[in-house]
Amino acid sequence: MKRLLSIPIIVLLLYTQSCKDDKKEELKQDEVSNEMKDQPFFKLSLAQWSLNENIRFHGMDPFDFAKISDSLGFNGLEYVSQLYKPFYDEHGIDALVVKLAEESKKYNQKNILIMVDNEGDLADPDEAKRDEAVELHKKWVDVAATLGCHSIRVNTFGTKDPEIWHDAVVDGLKRLSVYAATKNVNVLCENHGWLSSDADKLVAALKAVDMDNCGTLPDFGNWCIKRKDGEKWGECEEEYADKYKGMELLMPMAKAVSAKSYAFDEDGNETTLDYPRILQIVKDAGYTGYIGVEFEGGLPEEDGILATKDLLVSASKTLN
Repeated sequence: MKRLLSIPIIVLLLYTQSCKDDKKEELKQDEVSNEMKDQPFFKLSLAQWSLNENIRFHGMDPFDFAKISDSLGFNGLEYVSQLYKPFYDEHGIDALVVKLAEESKKYNQKNILIMVDNEGDLADPDEAKRDEAVELHKKWVDVAATLGCHSIRVNTFGTKDPEIWHDAVVDGLKRLSVYAATKNVNVLCENHGWLSSDADKLVAALKAVDMDNCGTLPDFGNWCIKRKDGEKWGECEEEYADKYKGMELLMPMAKAVSAKSYAFDEDGNETTLDYPRILQIVKDAGYTGYIGVEFEGGLPEEDGILATKDLLVSASKTLN
């Protein structure tokens, strides 16, 4: 004959099991908490300019961008408009949108932004030319909206005279931003050479624009404010005095961030940029969005991309 357990014993067994279950749940929560601690405070996207030499000079298909991004462990895409020019000149901008949408969906990639180049100068002192530049940029606002990108990155060339530049760029950016706001798209200015790389002047211009959807895309590099022979992209003669101060000035208005890299030492550190210091500035600004990897050190590009990605992750673990 089986003996029945007394009620106190049953209660004790149930209590013991409950404690075990609670302990398992605590351990599980601790594992999740530790895993979260190991995760960077940002998400990772791939800037297509990282692949520009292979695309421009070595026959890489720019439409393989989503595939490559996925294979390298990224889930966000930052397009470069000029790399698709031969295609959309022949087939039209609508065909470009369809093809980009197909590829990003196929590889489960999120479309983040479009870096727009060669569409006129938004800070041109000539009002007619500035008007034309604004109109030319509008189609990329439309492309961004259709693809689900949150922003386009624009250039602010047009004049090297600071006073003339300020008034011209404020006008160009404001009119483009008014249009972009109707599409829920941001217009972002990168420190991308000349006066845009003078953080004080760029911030002053954006404050004068005074629109929520007009902000910055701080780049870890790109601090040249004067180039040899006055060329847009020639040899640099003068850099902004303090790139880290520049990042501090640009970050409060940032809606995207670009992790530029050029070369690495044997320990995996970038040789010209203090990544932990820059990332601390980014974190202190409260930024938690995508950081785009933009390797610009030449070939082999995929090695540089992975080295930059690894450095971002490892550097993030050293921060306060």
